[in-house]
Amino acid sequence: MSNPRPLAFALGLVLAASLTALPPADAAKKRKSARPAVSLACSDFYAHANADWLGAHDAVAGSGLQSALGELGERARQQQIALLDDYMRNAQAGVPQLLGDFWASGLDEAAVERDGAAPIAPLLARIAAIRRGKDVPAAVAALHQAGIPALFDFGADVDLADPERHIGYFGQGGLGLPDPAYYTRSDADTRALLGRYTDYVSRILALTGSQPERLQADTRAVLDLETRIAQASAPQSASRDPRDRYAPVPVAGLGKQYRHLQLDRFLQAQGVSDDRVSLADPQLFAQLDALVAGLKPEQWKAYLRYQVGAAMAPYLSRAWREADFAFRGTVLRGQAAPAPRQQQVLDAINLVAGPMLGREYVGRYLPDATRTRAAEIAAQVRDALGRGIERNDWMSPAAKAEAAAKLARLKIEVGAPARELDYTVQPMNRGSFGGNMLIASTWRHREEMKRIGRGNADRRWNVLPQQPALAYDLGQNRLLVTAAMLQPPVLDMTRDAAAHYGAFGALVGHELTHGFDGSGRHVDAAGTVRDWWTPADLATWDARLAALATQYGAYPYPQLKGTSVGGGQTRQENAADLGGLELAWDALANAQPALADAGRQAFFLGWAQLWPQRMSADVATRLAATEVHAPGQWRSNGPLADLPAFGAAFACKAGTPMQRESAQQVRIWR
Repeated sequence: MSNPRPLAFALGLVLAASLTALPPADAAKKRKSARPAVSLACSDFYAHANADWLGAHDAVAGSGLQSALGELGERARQQQIALLDDYMRNAQAGVPQLLGDFWASGLDEAAVERDGAAPIAPLLARIAAIRRGKDVPAAVAALHQAGIPALFDFGADVDLADPERHIGYFGQGGLGLPDPAYYTRSDADTRALLGRYTDYVSRILALTGSQPERLQADTRAVLDLETRIAQASAPQSASRDPRDRYAPVPVAGLGKQYRHLQLDRFLQAQGVSDDRVSLADPQLFAQLDALVAGLKPEQWKAYLRYQVGAAMAPYLSRAWREADFAFRGTVLRGQAAPAPRQQQVLDAINLVAGPMLGREYVGRYLPDATRTRAAEIAAQVRDALGRGIERNDWMSPAAKAEAAAKLARLKIEVGAPARELDYTVQPMNRGSFGGNMLIASTWRHREEMKRIGRGNADRRWNVLPQQPALAYDLGQNRLLVTAAMLQPPVLDMTRDAAAHYGAFGALVGHELTHGFDGSGRHVDAAGTVRDWWTPADLATWDARLAALATQYGAYPYPQLKGTSVGGGQTRQENAADLGGLELAWDALANAQPALADAGRQAFFLGWAQLWPQRMSADVATRLAATEVHAPGQWRSNGPLADLPAFGAAFACKAGTPMQRESAQQVRIWR
């Protein structure tokens, strides 16, 4: 990238030569009006750093968003496809063979058509064998084992009273619509949606075996049962706080308390032997227990057949897929057309066999040198956070002590989860994609259930290694860095080492600050959910965020005339961006105290080159109203304007757009 100084110098010589030919009075007037030009680096560093990218990416036609990080995601997707193609063509033993066969079965659409509904025939036969209410719980448990959560939800999550373990959570579920309120509201839009859903239920039931003379009755049976479940469930908006879902109860009493549901036998079927589970809504499960006792077997059979059909429809023959897309794709997601077949199959494999694919992805696409470099920088940024905790002037001594203790326990995991899973699984068949989905889904559920119990809390991540992500896990107090994230523009091993800190290191710092900011203050060093800040800590933190809200609220939103960035809406993430850069700069300064000017500039270029983007006006309108991150231009420029080190690196004077006056600059950890 060209340096603007030689050009400015040449223009200065031309101006000086022209002044000598002017009459004295005119020359004096010209000198009086002249003002020193501000370089692009000091007026809009985003444009300066990303000139090449922005020049190669014109404005988005139609509706859409392009970004450097979006390109990283697409590269990771193509890497997964290349790996699966290789395994499909070159059969190997173990996980590679499983993945190759799985991939081949999904791409062979003719085989999928020939297979029809055969993959779900054993499940449908199990349901058809129900003769009385006592048979229903075992059938429900069998569907859960296959990864089809009928009637209610059950999954593993952190034990809020003991962060070293996960427990099983019983929760509401078993509905085909995304919110229980859709079954009970009476407004016109909701009733229209329910009408479309009724048509969808009928199509799935017909495909699962309902005869024409029984189809309307079976459809009514399914909707009646789902409505009863919905009436006993809480609205979706009421379950956002994880503490509301946490209510540990002994497993020993479940069999007697819910004797028709047989929850004790359900747990045994899932392979769960823990002594307690969380069941936060006993009234819901009492109602489900009563439904098992009171409804006729035929209604249960219709409901469970529909559950199987709806869950598996995207992976079966064309009639099933078209029924699924007509409602879930078009009505619920607003999609105009299904994704290409290759993308559908990749998404399906990631859904049920994601950890398998992740294991192979790491082996192929994460060099040891890259992993080592990432772990080294992450550790240095963590150490910088320790210094930031010690020197900041907004935390009380008590909060600093708790923060230091929490930081001492923080773990960093790079590439993939530290603990391997058990990849023992039934062989797959290249002729049955739906059958392979059930094999993999059963395996994934089995491994999820193994997380339940003491000492298993860190068994897996909530992200997959092949999907770009860098995140702080608040429950486990750990930083997670996926293999797919460790490539340009986040970590480019061909670039100046200082750029590694400005890009990857600053993102690490961003995420680590979330363990100690307004969000992290709710979980202490021991993993207990409590507020460990004092009121004074909160007041000083809020004052800094208010200053950031004012700063960002003055920035115009790209593509939108008359609209500014939502300073209040984005302030938490803006604080994390600023804090992340402060910590990464500190880490670099400690690692390379004699850093030359070129290295200092490379650091800030690394940061700015994370954020180039082009978006259409409709996307900008939606993001301006909902997104908690600032647009790319201001994620780049906003925090840099608060850093004296940036001004020094590019000779930007105070008061220029890229260097706010010292009294206005916001500090978090420096």
